[in-house]
Amino acid sequence: MENFTPLAERLRPSSLDTYIGQKHLVGTGAVLRKALESGVLPSMILWGPPGVGKTTLANIIAHQLKRPFYSLSAINSGVKDIREVIEKAQRQAFFGTNIPIVFIDEIHRFSKSQQDSLLGAVEKGVLTLIGATTENPSFEVISALLSRCQTYILKPLEKEDLLQLLDSAIHTDEELKLKTIRLIENEALLRVAGGDARKLLNVLELVIHSVSAETTEISNELVMSVVQQNMALYDKTGEQHYDIISAFIKSLRGSDPNAAVYWLARMIEGGEDPLFIARRMLILASEDIGNANPTALVMANSCFQALSSIGFPEGRIILSQCATYLASSPKSNASYTAINDAQELVKQTGDLPVPLHLRNAPTRLMKDLGYGDAYEYSHNYENHFSAQEYLPEELKSTKLYDPGNTVRERELRDFLKKRWAEKYGY
Repeated sequence: MENFTPLAERLRPSSLDTYIGQKHLVGTGAVLRKALESGVLPSMILWGPPGVGKTTLANIIAHQLKRPFYSLSAINSGVKDIREVIEKAQRQAFFGTNIPIVFIDEIHRFSKSQQDSLLGAVEKGVLTLIGATTENPSFEVISALLSRCQTYILKPLEKEDLLQLLDSAIHTDEELKLKTIRLIENEALLRVAGGDARKLLNVLELVIHSVSAETTEISNELVMSVVQQNMALYDKTGEQHYDIISAFIKSLRGSDPNAAVYWLARMIEGGEDPLFIARRMLILASEDIGNANPTALVMANSCFQALSSIGFPEGRIILSQCATYLASSPKSNASYTAINDAQELVKQTGDLPVPLHLRNAPTRLMKDLGYGDAYEYSHNYENHFSAQEYLPEELKSTKLYDPGNTVRERELRDFLKKRWAEKYGY
């Protein structure tokens, strides 16, 4: 039987010039492209969702730098495999000019001892590590290893990237060029792909193979009918993980405990990492509930800590308690909006000087220069409050935090109104 190579593999690019997406990393003048052009490549962690080009980028890097390349998967590799690769790297690294690249897919699945086994080789420059992960490396990669690596974030592909990929597949793939393919509509393909190049190509291939006629006219209706019949086929690499966690979070945000606990059960039955679920609830407790119910963050953090101690199967009860509590809690994204607006303001206004009266004055020179002069210590004033200026002069009266209309936030608004009504308009 002839081996079948999937379309996604046939179209895997071999150079940066044919690599689609991630322009913030590999576009002209971007940080990773400059590193490649200089030949000075740091060990790195590539963090991003499935199908955005992490493995492909690692291969391109090794090919462009003409370095020996070793690939390990954290799913089926142990400490013994890591040591064997390190020994090979030591034999091949002559005078630091031919340092091998070791690529570890799903590095977040490595245990602490497995990650520890890489430390010495990375630190001494015996090898250049490229780790790929779909999970936040701050949580999943040990700090000692993370501090020795640059972290690069890969983003889901944009619509323009996916359309370019579709065009390339239809017009340049040797097998697809033998067929007559007309792309009448692309909305369903893009929607199903969700920024995942591999999923896009897998679905495209399924759709084309589903039509026996000489000409394939791809419509939204055809795509959705094929997807519903072959869900397991194109979802086998685990992308549904992201769809279900999305449904779970949106159910919590939408205050539907019934839907939330259903999606929670789907994840538990599917073998999802319980700490991943708990971390997402921690984020939601602040992003979507915030000061409408500050106890939600305490509850979510307690859930995470308890789950770390208890584990499964009893941990499912803790997850359920937290999920139903968060879903049933009043919602507010005021804190989330405030920090987004504040960061955007910083990007627009740059590094504005700290007002002199707010500056620290640990030395005599700083005191002589007026650092800290005229600062009013709040506790020395009525109601422990002084209406002095705390923002840079250029941003006076800029309101960034606007409490919502929940019971607790109205209390916060009343507090702020009594103190800052004239300045911020509370």
